[in-house]
Amino acid sequence: MKIHLNQIPPGGLHLDGEEDCPLGDIATPEIRCVGPMRYSLDLGISDGALWANGMIAQTVELSCVACLEKFEHEIKVPAFALHTELHGPENIDITPFLREDILLNLPPPIRIAIAMEGAFAKRPSLRLPATPAQRKRIGARWIS
Repeated sequence: MKIHLNQIPPGGLHLDGEEDCPLGDIATPEIRCVGPMRYSLDLGISDGALWANGMIAQTVELSCVACLEKFEHEIKVPAFALHTELHGPENIDITPFLREDILLNLPPPIRIAIAMEGAFAKRPSLRLPATPAQRKRIGARWIS
């Protein structure tokens, strides 16, 4: 995401929208972007530095470590913050900063049962059994 510094007014600038996935060439078969990155950012210039804060979100496709099934997971960074010195050009690319925050918020290797906890109503086959004993009977796919 390139920011044209001359277009930022003294009071700051608010941007909402979507951009291509910032992961680009570092995406792997295990981690793949699904759709664009969404953002809502406030930008400003102060004392020769660019600052930005707001929210970014990227939906990615991950693989379950237990069954290797693919599933979608939304990475949200509700408190994205950036402060970087300006060194001359009228344009600055903040894509590396966005990429870094998305990668830092990737979950550790997880199982579908944990990642889909809020979405069990959408996929009844992923509902967790009621008790730990019932979960053990189903097998290793579920965490007891």
